[in-house]
Amino acid sequence: MSAPAAWCEENQSRLAAAIAEVRAAVEAFLADAGKSAASPERAAEDASAARPAELEGLCATLGLTTFERKILLLCAGVELDSKLADLCGSRPTFGMALGVFSDAHWSALSPSRPLRYWRLIEVTSGDQLTSSPIRIDERILHYLTGIQVIDERLRPLLKPEPAAPQLPPSHQTIAKEAGAAWRRTSNHGLLPVIQLCGADRAAKAEIAAAAAALAGLNLRSIAAPDIPRATGEIDLFVRLWDREAALSGSALLVEADEAEGPENSAESALAALIERLRSPLFVSTRGPRPGGSRALKLVEVSPLTAEEQAEIWRSALAPFPSLNGALGRLGRQFSLSASVIRSLAGELAPESDQASPTISAPSDTSALDRLWHACRLHARPRLEALAQRIEPAAAWEDLVLPEKQLGLLRHIAIHVRHRAQVYQDWGFGSKGSRGLGISAMFAGPSGTGKTMAAEVLANDLRLDLYRIDLSQVVSKYIGETEKNLRRIFDAAESGAAILLFDEADALFGKRSEVKDSHDRYANIEVSYLLQRMEAYRGLAILTTNRKSALDPAFLRRLRFIVEFPFPEAAQRAEIWRRIFPAATPVEGLRLDRLARLNAAGGHIRNIALGAAFLAAEAGQPVRMAHLLSAARTEFAKLERPLTDAEVAGWI
Repeated sequence: MSAPAAWCEENQSRLAAAIAEVRAAVEAFLADAGKSAASPERAAEDASAARPAELEGLCATLGLTTFERKILLLCAGVELDSKLADLCGSRPTFGMALGVFSDAHWSALSPSRPLRYWRLIEVTSGDQLTSSPIRIDERILHYLTGIQVIDERLRPLLKPEPAAPQLPPSHQTIAKEAGAAWRRTSNHGLLPVIQLCGADRAAKAEIAAAAAALAGLNLRSIAAPDIPRATGEIDLFVRLWDREAALSGSALLVEADEAEGPENSAESALAALIERLRSPLFVSTRGPRPGGSRALKLVEVSPLTAEEQAEIWRSALAPFPSLNGALGRLGRQFSLSASVIRSLAGELAPESDQASPTISAPSDTSALDRLWHACRLHARPRLEALAQRIEPAAAWEDLVLPEKQLGLLRHIAIHVRHRAQVYQDWGFGSKGSRGLGISAMFAGPSGTGKTMAAEVLANDLRLDLYRIDLSQVVSKYIGETEKNLRRIFDAAESGAAILLFDEADALFGKRSEVKDSHDRYANIEVSYLLQRMEAYRGLAILTTNRKSALDPAFLRRLRFIVEFPFPEAAQRAEIWRRIFPAATPVEGLRLDRLARLNAAGGHIRNIALGAAFLAAEAGQPVRMAHLLSAARTEFAKLERPLTDAEVAGWI
């Protein structure tokens, strides 16, 4: 916040008076005891009557002696007072200061003293220290004149954090707890590092801003990868930031959510920063990390409860009172921070002249539908880089399965749709988080409809579906597989997306007997997955062609296991009946004969699609001859013989 204009004028007037005192001393020194200058005693008297607040505050905060104060004013004066600049020539020197001021002491030149330690002045190159020109640091010059600008060397690395909005009750408590930790130790030495642990980065930043405000501090943040690495660079950063924190009353938030592991250079730089900084410090991480020799206060930042989210929605959507009864659904399905909720609600406000692309939807959709769509879009970016999003197109009428399997799929949809009511409203979740995750396994031969069933569930529940690429998840490096899985589950939590692990037996095979370290870590990976699936608030679906290859302990923890059988003749006939879109021209198709072909639904679709291209090329409707040609191509790809019994009577 900028200072009032009247205060700025008064501060600069006082600074000018202090510089005048120094100029009088220089004039007296150069003119042999003051023959051509105003009385230094008079200037000193004027300065003492009105001391500049910023100058005296800096001297008191950084511990300058009266001689060091005069050196600083001498350097500031040549920038602000043309008469003093003329007296000093190009630049003042330490030698000049030692000769001019009666209270001079040699230790002021020491690198450990404030002038040089805090980089208040810069010593330019020269043959001798005392004869080398000195100049005031630009940030300090601006500070003395009452202009608050961050040091240019820090500006590219730091960003100002806005004032925290009204926090939800649970986060208000955390902010007060963090602030109290500093108040308890403020008079006893170095403040502890406040480590904010949790997955919601935005919420942690808001809590840090609120805690800093309670301590009367501003807040700036830096991403851990941006921390300087080289020893000299990090030393300069530490000194400049500690100086900045002292002068501007600021705390620093280090966002280290992605800096993990001792092999990570960002983690090493973070450890060095924590060890060296002496100013108020927050560190945002996903999980606890050691704080080194500096005292550490660990604060767990849990996601907002569904009730807190619903209350924020109600407050932000006051212009839409008709939505109040349905806002609980948003809080139960999506895990969003307060700032995100307010942002999305603001885009729906009636005073908006132009619809936001974030919540664009057909004009006949309800406000709740538009908000639901906006919440889904907001949750996508974190997952897009980790998994492949599948746009679901299949519906219940597209599935051809026995009634038992269809019933199980509908039960899965019921569990997902009503989990919040059962777990929260009816109290089942109060018994613990284990077993609350909804997980299912779809087992069966390739092409039997496992992925289509996942699409049907996503379409019915209006949730995003993501296929996990196991080649990007499994790593040969110890610990990396768990880290990749954690990123996926954490990213999916905000929207409770449906996660589809295709060919899951490649990752979740039987835990082997421990014979070496590789077996031990492979078992840890499986155990970690079991724990995350049990705690995941969304739906996780695993597909496999080899159910027998999976760990029995893993199977016991799955809530649903759906067997997708190879379709019988009646089911194949039904698949053939539904496979062609209404707009596709067909002629003379014999479903009873097509059903003799021993092919699963996925292969039937490939054959139908191939026949459609052949018919389009011939300028004809799809006929049995086209299907026969496409079937031969598909079976050749599968390296399976196409028997006469299967295609008898096709043409």
